[in-house]
Amino acid sequence: MRLTRPLLAPAALAAVLALTGCGAGGDGGAAVPETATGSLEHLAAEAECAPNMQTDADTIRQALCREGDEKYVLATFATDRGQREWINTAKDYGGYYLVGRKWVAVGHEDVVADLRGRLGGTLEQGVQHGGGRSAGHGEHAGHGG
Repeated sequence: MRLTRPLLAPAALAAVLALTGCGAGGDGGAAVPETATGSLEHLAAEAECAPNMQTDADTIRQALCREGDEKYVLATFATDRGQREWINTAKDYGGYYLVGRKWVAVGHEDVVADLRGRLGGTLEQGVQHGGGRSAGHGEHAGHGG
């Protein structure tokens, strides 16, 4: 019986992480699909976005997308490390991040939660600054990398 206790701890930790990942968006908790993969164009099609290309480089491809009145940034990366460095820098500007393997979507909380229902991924939040809501979360996030 003692052997089961060490096995329960990782399972409990996984359950807590899964639950905390689902709690950030109002609609995003019901059915999150498997995390999407692919090119920027493929991800944009899955997100129902007509991408407005902003950066097309070897290490990062970045486009602006629109969902209703809100804009968000959709970016793909050549490497996992490049993605993580970009996210860590961009998070200083605040905002909400939907993160998949070698891609990220950055925008307002509601937009990112809605995208999660189409693209899967995990939600991350940038640094909270005092004051009101900034209209340009996604635009600021694009200044990294």
